[in-house]
Amino acid sequence: MVYADTNWTNASNVLPNARKATSETGTGIRLKMKKVLLASACLFALAAPASAADLAARTYTKAPVAVASVYNWTGFYLGVVGGGAWEDANSPRMQGGFVGGTAGYNWQTGNVVFGVEADGAWADVSASATGPIAVPGFGVATTTVSSKTDAMGTVRGRIGYAVNNVLFYGTGGYAWIDNKITASALGVTVSDSKWHSGWTVGAGVEAFIAPQWSVKGEYLYRSLGGETYFSNLGGFNSGTLNFHTVQVGVNYHFGAPVVAKY
Repeated sequence: MVYADTNWTNASNVLPNARKATSETGTGIRLKMKKVLLASACLFALAAPASAADLAARTYTKAPVAVASVYNWTGFYLGVVGGGAWEDANSPRMQGGFVGGTAGYNWQTGNVVFGVEADGAWADVSASATGPIAVPGFGVATTTVSSKTDAMGTVRGRIGYAVNNVLFYGTGGYAWIDNKITASALGVTVSDSKWHSGWTVGAGVEAFIAPQWSVKGEYLYRSLGGETYFSNLGGFNSGTLNFHTVQVGVNYHFGAPVVAKY
């Protein structure tokens, strides 16, 4: 019985101590949880302004603005030119082709472009006819007469309207040709060359295809005054020679005709 009482007493003492330990342990856990929560709240409170500051300080870069090219036609240029020519006459009429070079200068103010241009070309524009001709002292003889333009050119003014890289223009000025007439009869051939001067008028369009390169197409009407051939043989006058010409060209423009505009 003594041992029973002793064990009960010990059990009675142990149970309150266990409850007290349990209570103290629970209280400690709750305090620790509160401390963790409080520390987390403090860290969040400190981190929030920093995050907001980071967001406010973040900058955004706009997409680059597209660059538009504005062409300025002012300046010197050199080029090559070629095309076809035909006489404004009934058959047989002179016709053929030519190729040569050109040089010029443009001034641009606003959209209006003023310019001067000179060109010269080697040509093969010709016609021939065969028929009976009365030859003094010999009677009627079969004669072949040919006319050939070996060279041609112009010196002109230009005025046009530029739509950025495209120029529409009218042109006019001085025109010339070097022409030779050859006659063959009774086994004898004679020839004579003359320089014809006159005027020309026309129109064209030119466009930049690269910063310093342009291409053009042009129509010219050329009217050349008559000249007297074979004056030492009695001579005859050629009369006015009129030509239609269509030509294309490629020009190189010195300097930098492109200006970047945003």
